[in-house]
Amino acid sequence: MANKKTKQEKLLILHKAQQTSILEASRKHGVSSATLYNWRNAYQGGGEAALSDQGKLDQGKLHKELQLENKRLKKLLIDRELDLEVQRELLKKKFGTDDPRKI
Repeated sequence: MANKKTKQEKLLILHKAQQTSILEASRKHGVSSATLYNWRNAYQGGGEAALSDQGKLDQGKLHKELQLENKRLKKLLIDRELDLEVQRELLKKKFGTDDPRKI
């Protein structure tokens, strides 16, 4: 299992990497350079809060909420398309066309 770093440890390592280099800091602290780049990007995008495990949980929760919202919007779109199709069929039966401009 990976060695978990606290938010403060991550900040310290990032500070060291800024003073030296990502490669040197990764070797010194036993963290991959890819991990340091990920931490740096997270820090730049979301500040200190993005470095905590809670930030990852919040992102997962947000992702799930977005998926649910997309599912709800797709259902609304399908319902709207169905309503339009029913209206077109009624126009076709009543007026012989499904184009409302020809009525």
